[in-house]
Amino acid sequence: MASSGGNKLFIKRNSSPFLAVLSAEGIVPKLLWTRRMDNGDVLTAQKWMNGRVLTPKEMSSEQVAGLLKKIHSSEPLLSMLRRLGKKPVTTQHMLNTLVDQAKGRQETRALCQAINFLKDTAEMAEYPIKRVCHSDINHNNWMLSHDEQHLYLVDWDQAVIADPAMDLAMLLYWYVEEDQWEKWLALYGIELNHMLHLRLLWHMVAMTLRFMFWHQEHAEMKKMILFEKDLLWLNEYAAKFVH
Repeated sequence: MASSGGNKLFIKRNSSPFLAVLSAEGIVPKLLWTRRMDNGDVLTAQKWMNGRVLTPKEMSSEQVAGLLKKIHSSEPLLSMLRRLGKKPVTTQHMLNTLVDQAKGRQETRALCQAINFLKDTAEMAEYPIKRVCHSDINHNNWMLSHDEQHLYLVDWDQAVIADPAMDLAMLLYWYVEEDQWEKWLALYGIELNHMLHLRLLWHMVAMTLRFMFWHQEHAEMKKMILFEKDLLWLNEYAAKFVH
């Protein structure tokens, strides 16, 4: 944070050019200027916003659904990520990555069952229309302005071009009761049918494995165990869904 007189700025160093498009779309606080320093670093300044992160309960709101729909529908965001060299991520690509990450780990029944589900349904869960996905829509990344008029989604370092179900699955699984999924998706603007349900479930399982591996690699065993428990529930859910 930098201040001059009564003005406050949020300064970043060497941020992605993607930030400018996010700002123009109103998804992050307004970008005010960009300057190249003598040492080659590029500084960007955003408008300082007083506010707070969303609570888990607030993640099921219409405001969240609307902003996520705006992100997934944005052509400027998609165009910029493509210009930055991002390639669309398919279910097969995600599966290959998870299979590689699983090598050398203890092959528990839960892990094997999850990988087999992803393998068996990867082709069916593949969705041809790829959009910009945040890929880590934890409630701590959603910022509400002090006057509660502006909602922002921050921390775009892991943005990918993928099936929007990647983001939707994470949000629904973590923050919305299952009997409310259909209602929340209606706020977002789509209908929960069998094919969407499969895509959501596929990405829920893939996401859980991804976070489980990450916490294991960073020796955060308590969090890893929590994701293992999630995986057990998802495996049972997937078995019932498929059959």
